[in-house]
Amino acid sequence: MAGRGPETLLLCEHDPVITLGRSAEAANVLAPAAQLARLGVAVHAASRGGDVTYHGPGQLVGYPILQLRRGVVAHLEGMAAGLAALLAEMGIVSRWRRDAPGLWVDGAGAGGAPAKICAFGVHVRRRVAIHGFALNVATDLDAFRLIVPCGLSGASVTSIAALRAGTPTPAVAMLAERAAEMLGRAYGVRFARETREPHN
Repeated sequence: MAGRGPETLLLCEHDPVITLGRSAEAANVLAPAAQLARLGVAVHAASRGGDVTYHGPGQLVGYPILQLRRGVVAHLEGMAAGLAALLAEMGIVSRWRRDAPGLWVDGAGAGGAPAKICAFGVHVRRRVAIHGFALNVATDLDAFRLIVPCGLSGASVTSIAALRAGTPTPAVAMLAERAAEMLGRAYGVRFARETREPHN
């Protein structure tokens, strides 16, 4: 934001945490604080847009920190295009929904409804975008019962592992490498790899 650092893509897995975006409704956290504490799920406010979401092991969370060349919608659509291409390599067809920002897989939810496989939320300041996406790889989908995901009552959530039952699911770290390539193509940026040890 100060104009000194390079454009950066942070890719990680989080410990179990519920984050509340700027437009979050507290009532969309369904589990009481005592239950969350017992399960080891933290709760934090975030500066990103959107409502309530869950992050945890088995989920690839990405933070593209980029100078916007076009508008916010184009930034989101670029992110979605890169990740949709990544999913397509695994035989998963997903589509971007602007009305409910995310990548959705038709027929993957309850009763054949669409299910969200990747959530998005960003914050922009001084034309620099931060925050990003959460792609469910082998995430424990039961964790989403603790919340109303993204404030969408009745919406289903899915994962790569759930859609490829019986087929080995790639490790999150391996998908991170490929996601960096796909997102770099979508944004016209080459992200140089820099590995960091997990923070304790």
